[in-house]
Amino acid sequence: MLELYHNAMSVCAQKVRVVLAEKGIAYTGHALDIRAGDCRTPQYLALNPNGVVPTLVVNGTPIIESTIICEYLDDAFPEVSLRPADPVARAAMRLWTIKPDAGMHKAFGLLSFAVAFRHQNITTQFANRKPSEAILDLMSVIEHGLDSPEIALRIGAVQKLLADMSARLSNHDWLVGDALSLADIAMLPYVCRLRDLGQSWLWGEESPYAPVGDWLDRCYAKPGYAGIADYLDPKYLGLMELKGREAEPKLRALMAV
Repeated sequence: MLELYHNAMSVCAQKVRVVLAEKGIAYTGHALDIRAGDCRTPQYLALNPNGVVPTLVVNGTPIIESTIICEYLDDAFPEVSLRPADPVARAAMRLWTIKPDAGMHKAFGLLSFAVAFRHQNITTQFANRKPSEAILDLMSVIEHGLDSPEIALRIGAVQKLLADMSARLSNHDWLVGDALSLADIAMLPYVCRLRDLGQSWLWGEESPYAPVGDWLDRCYAKPGYAGIADYLDPKYLGLMELKGREAEPKLRALMAV
């Protein structure tokens, strides 16, 4: 029995749901409201001491960290493989799947707050938290938006991802090998986050990142995309699109695309 504790718009949860949908795996879902504190309850922290989503519970045993969950699912349900058979290609796949944990996830999270979510009254979420570098960085973005020094530091990570993807996708359909893999699934929620923030201009026809747009179309056609599409929250999408339009001129200037 599989249970997934997740959130509709969490990029990490989206990644795991894409794997589940691509493989056609049935599971019981538990939707958590992060802002309401569902991830900080004693019951949830007993499953995931980090207090984040997603958590996959397999016959009562929790598995945490989205990258690890995705590899577990590919091990446990190998009928639809999402990893290349060749060990060298599999190593190349992991160079993509570690990108979020190597700083990319934080960069996209701060950008999301700078563009859309800083306008909401969310500082109370951090009132009882022990100060940390991550919280201080986020508070800077909430206060200063795209003018925060943190955005200037992180915006390059967003552009590097698009540049790295474009270099590969300019003459390949997928990021590794000749089929959709965990490499593509790891990147998909982040590109979709840029789209949801109204920044699809980044991969327009005249952009150096245009191959990303063609790849995104191929991802849309895969069964796994239901793991994102079926959970998109109109309330958040409307806010992200509105604030994204307002932020576009400054983002164009920051990225100089």
